[in-house]
Amino acid sequence: MNDNDTMKRTFASSIDKTNIGQNLTFIGWIEDFRDMGKIGFISVRDMTGNFQGVVTGELLSNFREIPRQSVIMVNGIIQETRAESFQVEVKVEKVELLSKAANPLPIDPTGRVISSLDKRLDSRALDLRNLRISNIFKTRSNALYLIRKYLFSKMFVEVNTPKIIGSATEGGADLFGFEYFAKKAFLAQSPQLYKEQLTLGLERVFEISSYFRAEPSHTVRHLSEFVSVDLEAAFLEYGDVMDIIEDLVISTIKDLYANYNNQMKHFDDSQDILVDKIPRITYEKCLEDLKSLGEKIEFGEDLSDPALRKLGETYPKFYFIVDWPTKLKPFYILEHEKKSELSKSFDLQYGYLEIVSGGTREHDSARLKNKLQEKGLNPNSFSNHLQTFEWGMPPHSGCGLGFDRFMMILTKSTNIREVVLYPRDTERLSP
Repeated sequence: MNDNDTMKRTFASSIDKTNIGQNLTFIGWIEDFRDMGKIGFISVRDMTGNFQGVVTGELLSNFREIPRQSVIMVNGIIQETRAESFQVEVKVEKVELLSKAANPLPIDPTGRVISSLDKRLDSRALDLRNLRISNIFKTRSNALYLIRKYLFSKMFVEVNTPKIIGSATEGGADLFGFEYFAKKAFLAQSPQLYKEQLTLGLERVFEISSYFRAEPSHTVRHLSEFVSVDLEAAFLEYGDVMDIIEDLVISTIKDLYANYNNQMKHFDDSQDILVDKIPRITYEKCLEDLKSLGEKIEFGEDLSDPALRKLGETYPKFYFIVDWPTKLKPFYILEHEKKSELSKSFDLQYGYLEIVSGGTREHDSARLKNKLQEKGLNPNSFSNHLQTFEWGMPPHSGCGLGFDRFMMILTKSTNIREVVLYPRDTERLSP
């Protein structure tokens, strides 16, 4: 095969009855071969879908020697078909074996033989030949495109902040540390402090990137390496950021169903994740709801996983939990002026699953130093960050969206590893 052959290829999804009589070339993987004796039928898949080929004569014996999932180039005439699954079929005139597949393969990429998730992840590249799995990652790509498009429309600037940092600047313990040219360094668990600083000159910024958390969690919703959509904006309050997140989530889901429904239909045709409005429920109202459900939580306590699951039964779709107790939130979250025990903060939930956390930030350097000390943190460790607050730091708010969890919702997946190509958790470091 030469470069000119490749350029002339036709994709499976692009052929219909208007192509009848044309001589076309296809490249793909053999998914099935039905040998009927004097005639054979092949099903070949490329990145767009499957086509059926009809094989007769000497070519039939050739196909009997080619293992399934091998890569072939097929040339033939488009003709009518009786098959219900295809509009037309290809009468094969020429076939070239480009790459022979081993037999047996470690997993069945058609999905007919079910493999465990761990076994599939061990053979992830092959797993992607499964149509549902490949559509997860096409949807992931489309969702990232739509999120970027939306944020650009709101005058946000995309930025890239360091992932190698010199100190545990958020005060968290769940950091991966390592030696960096004879110095102690860490992998960033968020871009929080950097994106706050960037509002000083760029006003509205966002970043979509991988972050790292050395949290020994063994759940279906936690990873050690995860993708987050972070945004920060000057001169906005936390209510304004909630408006942006609400609009972003609703519009992204609507656009996916409107423009990429061929992929979305592989997950659920009901479209029950479509909403027009996301309710906002205070932390204190959540405590009242939980009390009526037999789950007593005192003010100031975090909402446990069992509590959030009960709350998710009352609010099974998207909902905001707003105005959390100040002591539950990081040092950089601002409290309400008239009720300092409550913070200007929010979480976006989908049932029990938290996907966004955000709020209004403290922009006064003196108050920020006091809050660091109240949290048991040394302000000297934050000197580089604090100095930017002396340069005219604007009032600002922001949030971070757990993109992998959002993908779980979009694809109706119950395990976060399903929606990440090569997940990293407490047990998995390869492939």
